[in-house]
Amino acid sequence: MRAQNQNGFTLIEIAIVLVIIGLLLGGVLKGQELIQSARVRNLISQQDGIKAAYFGFLDRYRALPGDYGQASTNIAGTPACTNGNNNGQVQSIAGGGAIDEHIAVWEHLTKSGFIHGSYTYSAGAPTTASAPTNPYAQFLQLIYDAVYAGTATARHNLKTGNQISSTILAEVDRKVDDGNAITGSFRGSTYTTGAATDAGCFDGGTGAWAVQTPASNCGGASLF
Repeated sequence: MRAQNQNGFTLIEIAIVLVIIGLLLGGVLKGQELIQSARVRNLISQQDGIKAAYFGFLDRYRALPGDYGQASTNIAGTPACTNGNNNGQVQSIAGGGAIDEHIAVWEHLTKSGFIHGSYTYSAGAPTTASAPTNPYAQFLQLIYDAVYAGTATARHNLKTGNQISSTILAEVDRKVDDGNAITGSFRGSTYTTGAATDAGCFDGGTGAWAVQTPASNCGGASLF
């Protein structure tokens, strides 16, 4: 009686397959890590660039962008309707501004050459013609208010806009500040021009960003 040939994988073949699977999974995870790092760097670069423009404008004109009352006189191509009230605070009309200074700020900064782009003032909700967006197509906001997490008193701040993962904001916070959403110079923020920001972005008691169970619709604010 002849022995039957048994077909199957040898241990060596199985080991090779497992190694290949491990390499593929490692490549995917590394790729995701690189993508997230790039998004973190992009967000930090955008925040830093606008903060540098804000302070550069203040140094040149001795006034704040958006709040500048002589913008139409000293910044070429800037109409009188974008002149602020020179009270030292970038405010909305609802917050006490004569105009929506938090929208005019972008025209002041672009026409004075401090940031790239071309924005035209329009009162009310921001549009792509009047305000810049973050990498997720949500509007940034530079304003004097207290709409940020933790002990909040009104001060100038730059909001990232929403639709950002809590894991990305956690990494941004670790790189530029203290890693806590309710303390320091980078905080969690509920500013949004769309749906309400996800309540699960961070722990309101400890300030820990949601990393183990990430939230996708979050925002932050850089305090000046």
